[in-house]
Amino acid sequence: MDMKATDPALTMRKEELTEWDVRVQLAAAYRLVAHYGWDDLIFTHLSARVPGPEHHFLLNPYGLMFHEITASSLVKVDKEGNAVDGAQAGRINPAGFTIHSAVHMAREEAGAVMHLHEPNGVAVSAQKDGLLPLSQTAMLCLPHIAHHEYEGVALNLDERERLIRDLGDKQMMLLWNHGVLAVGESVPECFGNLYFFTKACEIQIRAGHGPYHLPSKEAIETTAMQSKDGLGGAGKLAWPGLIRLLDERLPGYRD
Repeated sequence: MDMKATDPALTMRKEELTEWDVRVQLAAAYRLVAHYGWDDLIFTHLSARVPGPEHHFLLNPYGLMFHEITASSLVKVDKEGNAVDGAQAGRINPAGFTIHSAVHMAREEAGAVMHLHEPNGVAVSAQKDGLLPLSQTAMLCLPHIAHHEYEGVALNLDERERLIRDLGDKQMMLLWNHGVLAVGESVPECFGNLYFFTKACEIQIRAGHGPYHLPSKEAIETTAMQSKDGLGGAGKLAWPGLIRLLDERLPGYRD
């Protein structure tokens, strides 16, 4: 395989990315979600900010399954939800726009935002205490998790203010009775946050209803300190391997 300098597996620094690089990375992330079985038909959404001062970002077009998403099929929208560059209006999920525009508008560093209805994440979001420190993965995630109450399908633009308030500076959010959300400076970082958050939820559901063996308070605090810089770096390290996996099993996302 010809690994070009602009291949998303190699170009990691945000300032080096072109719009096409971001499109390829985001299309890859959609196909990875499909690969792991986290998709929900054509619903839920991943977004990425396009380089430039306009604060445009990319979303999936309504109607395509996640394993069908390609770099060229992604729709570029402005902060008001208007399609730009000749893309057809009305091709994006309005709930997706509400959630993603909120984060992209409020967090300058938020290069990517990913939201899932993956069953384990939704199940944890329905549990009274949310994510528990049952695993190393969960303990690494917990310092970075915010929470947001369910208000109905996210069609009300007024909810953006409350989403932003509740997210604060965190990299992950448990949307009560709804699912999970991850933020990152780049697509690889965001996908790393999403992967570990989703994995922690899966482990918790597999652990059943307890009783649980919980780690000591000291161990939880130590793990929190060890993850103080977040989990996005692990996502960047894994990204080249994930790209190789896609090229073998779900090629075509670069089209």
